[in-house]
Amino acid sequence: MSPSRTDASNTSPARKRSPKRLLLIVLGSLVGTALVGLLIVVFALAMAYPNLPQLDTLTDYRPKMPLRIFSADNVLIGEFGEERRNLVHIKDIPEIMKKAVLAIEDDRFYQHGGVDYTGILRAAVHNATGGAKQGASTITQQVARNFFLSSEQTLKRKAYEVLLAWKIEQSLTKDQILEVYMNQIYLGQRAYGFASAAQIYFGKNLKDITVAEAAMLAGLPKAPSAYNPVVNPKRARTRQQYILQRMHMLGYITPAQFETAKAENLRIKSDSSEFGVHAEYVAEMARQLVYEQFKEETYTRGLNVFTTVTKADQDAAYLALRRGVMDYEKRHPYRGPEAYIDIPKSKEEADEAIENELAEHPDSDDIIAAMVLDATPTGITAVTASGEEVKISGPGLAFAQGWLSSKAAANRRVKRGAVIRISQDGGTAWSVTQMPQIESAFVAADTTDGAIRALVGGFDYNRNKFNHVTQAWRQPGSSFKPFIYSASLERGLSPATIINDAPISFDAGQTGGQAWEPKNYDSKYEGPMTMRRGLTKSKNMISIRILNKIGAKYGQEYATRFGFEAEKNPPYLTLALGSGSTTPLQLAGAYAVFANGGFRVSPYLISKVTDSNGKVLSQATPDKAGNEENRVIDARNAFLVDSMLKDVVRYGTATKALVLKRTDVSGKTGTTNDSIDAWFAGYTPKLVGIAWIGYDQPKNLGNKETGGGLALPIWIGFMQKALKGVPNEERVVPEGLVMSGDDYYYAENPPGTGVQSLDIGARGTPAEEKVKDAVKNELF
Repeated sequence: MSPSRTDASNTSPARKRSPKRLLLIVLGSLVGTALVGLLIVVFALAMAYPNLPQLDTLTDYRPKMPLRIFSADNVLIGEFGEERRNLVHIKDIPEIMKKAVLAIEDDRFYQHGGVDYTGILRAAVHNATGGAKQGASTITQQVARNFFLSSEQTLKRKAYEVLLAWKIEQSLTKDQILEVYMNQIYLGQRAYGFASAAQIYFGKNLKDITVAEAAMLAGLPKAPSAYNPVVNPKRARTRQQYILQRMHMLGYITPAQFETAKAENLRIKSDSSEFGVHAEYVAEMARQLVYEQFKEETYTRGLNVFTTVTKADQDAAYLALRRGVMDYEKRHPYRGPEAYIDIPKSKEEADEAIENELAEHPDSDDIIAAMVLDATPTGITAVTASGEEVKISGPGLAFAQGWLSSKAAANRRVKRGAVIRISQDGGTAWSVTQMPQIESAFVAADTTDGAIRALVGGFDYNRNKFNHVTQAWRQPGSSFKPFIYSASLERGLSPATIINDAPISFDAGQTGGQAWEPKNYDSKYEGPMTMRRGLTKSKNMISIRILNKIGAKYGQEYATRFGFEAEKNPPYLTLALGSGSTTPLQLAGAYAVFANGGFRVSPYLISKVTDSNGKVLSQATPDKAGNEENRVIDARNAFLVDSMLKDVVRYGTATKALVLKRTDVSGKTGTTNDSIDAWFAGYTPKLVGIAWIGYDQPKNLGNKETGGGLALPIWIGFMQKALKGVPNEERVVPEGLVMSGDDYYYAENPPGTGVQSLDIGARGTPAEEKVKDAVKNELF
């Protein structure tokens, strides 16, 4: 066999393939596969694109708009709906807010076509090198995701996101896309959109925010819970500082703006009121009224509800009520800490334990929860939920002094790990205080049409949502007496009628229950006196004798003219002492009748409701004083009762109101049996106000606590501000009244006629019997 044949026979096809050729084959296969894959993807996308959802929700953007409640002077006081949102057009969004968002979310937004390939490459390189994971979704892609896609992380969803981004870019301008994004994005605290977030986090309109605030808000879209400045202030600030650096690096802000913004101390709204005025009970009351009319549309249609309250009056009422309640607390013993924990030794564990415990004891406006770190009879060191460490000493310890001793009961002692309440009382020094257990209510209304000017339904809405102004049916006590006096004027009595302030007793048949031996509040009796003086001194015996003579049934029926409900005020003699039940709101409407000259007006809260475009959907048409169709008592009757109620302020149980230095103030204190409810009902010609204090589970307020000591100071605190600059208004004497001596009489019942006296003789004597017979004849 020749060598040449042997070589030829050993040469195979595989040996003839060089490495270069093999590489080409492999590359060809890969390219072919990629081309096939690309064709499949392109085909799939081409098939999918026509089936993408319509963009009507974007091109005709109509987001869910919440119900908004405003004061009469256009201050936002409440917002209801799953989504809190203020729709704002791109031209009204400040440049600094837009730049802050672009700096962190999509700085090439105005350059790319919906998908930022440069950004994708940059993020891929960054992630591959082990840096903190970055995303590359553009604002357009985020809009596509928020409106049309789920949040699942799949290739299919990502492909649809890209397609939708392209489609959106073809249908909307860049400014339109940015406008939708900045109104739709969720930013925590149920806030949707940056305008709503600015209000909720900073209490500001979007146009008024600073560079530092814009950067803080811009940090929220990535993770609203993680970067929420209310919940996670440290993490939120870290992200804010990074965004400021980005804005500086991109040239969006100057070096001077950068330095100023970095150092700015932001005031985050973390108190119980998310709005500029404490009107939580007003907002909830308005919400319920609107829901009755608009049902589920209430929370999506963008309704604007304008109430009758004004910010100044509402603020005055809120502060007066809080001050009145806390003054009561200061007069009564300290009940001890709210809770205790064992503080761990590790600082990190201690901080977490303190934070968790204080979260269970929310602050109540200026009444702050604090954890005691150290306590001795001479000082307390405590920390608040915000991390502020405070020291309390001297007068600030007075309220809790008895509980700082080592001898104090272990379950009441102020010691390390105790949760206490502290406040600053207008100064810089801290004091120990406590959350009140009593409740209170205040309402003020215009006497000419019933428009509610201020309404505070309780001490703290977030702690107790029960609206005591509208829902608390309580005994009015002596504040009901003027209505019995008013009734008596129609049955022949006058303010000058002499009535005996002496003990009296009744059997069960007369009271509707058991035998009754009523007493005056102070158990003192002054004998015969004028009816006017009887009301001035709030003498129970006088009121009882009046009702006994005019008839309890007549008194009950007469009271319904003022808006009282007959079934809640049974026709028994105890009615003379206010044993029925009423609400502060009902009592306000009733006293307005005396203030306005005899006309019934119904307190109302909502003046108008508009849609999101400002179209008026409903408008209040209240009953007004001056319209004779609304008259419920004679003008002369209203004048005489008013004159007696002025004497209550001048000489009687409400002389504290003289501090107002006005001559047109009228009112009546009310303290129920066993000092369970304390009232003051008072008014000037144009403004009526009702204050109440009591426990939700009725119990004694304290033997020395009265309407004049508890409720009247709240009323005065409100009126001092509400009446500032309002001139005195002297009342015109109505026709049909004549004056004789020091008092007025109906012209048809001049002095010497009508009922001149009641029960003024000694009990059982012929003189008394003669008076009784005379009275009986004259009355009936």
